[in-house]
Amino acid sequence: MKKSSFILYLFLVLILYSCKYLNTNEIKQNPNFHLYLLIGQSNMAGRGEIDSLSTPYNPRILMLTDDNKWIIAKDPLHFDKPKVVGVGPGLAFGEKMLTFEKNKNVKIGLIPCAVGGTSIDMWQPGKDAYDGKYYPYDDAIKRLHIAMQDGVIKGIIWHQGEADSNEEKAKVYIEKLQRLINLLRDEIGNFRVPFIAGELGHYKEKYMLINNELKKLPNIVPLSAIATSEELTHMGDSIHLDSKSARELGERMAIKMHELQSTKK
Repeated sequence: MKKSSFILYLFLVLILYSCKYLNTNEIKQNPNFHLYLLIGQSNMAGRGEIDSLSTPYNPRILMLTDDNKWIIAKDPLHFDKPKVVGVGPGLAFGEKMLTFEKNKNVKIGLIPCAVGGTSIDMWQPGKDAYDGKYYPYDDAIKRLHIAMQDGVIKGIIWHQGEADSNEEKAKVYIEKLQRLINLLRDEIGNFRVPFIAGELGHYKEKYMLINNELKKLPNIVPLSAIATSEELTHMGDSIHLDSKSARELGERMAIKMHELQSTKK
């Protein structure tokens, strides 16, 4: 074989292998696998008591485990503090989102990344929590990109603010949240990914400092909305939502998410 012919042959082989690789990726990224990023602090991670509703065993609702494997979703979704983690809004959110899907081939993928006790400053690139045990933003981004190999990001839900509930921090809260949303959307590669924030519990006066700021979000960030926490109750500590309330908040978040998704169409 002439040298020029051999070079041409190698070139064609490389093209064929490249096409095969690209096609494999396209198949793997299933458009019917709808992914949702779950971020925030302890009330997103969940501290409610595990009960009979915690294991619905629905094969159409999956969760990304701490070692980045997809399994059928169950409570607890999160793993930030294994000794206390429990029921949060995430699973009920996923169940409610599935009820809106007319396409029976759609599956929901939940990406749990919340870390209890974190301030919004800890949800910035390079910032650590608990003396370097967690890097909330960086860890979430790693898991986000792992999940995106398999499906399509359809939304983000956020519940955080208890750690920022004072007058000084509340004044700059929305500015920091807006920056975080922009960073996340940039990582996803889609600045129209819907973002839902859950209000803090109405049972503590200082939490209203954050709730009052959250009200501004839909006016300054496109495709964002707030899920109310009115009439929700805590589990006796005046901080964490009980299981029933956590699930109710998850359903309210899903309703708001569906509304925004419908607006996009």
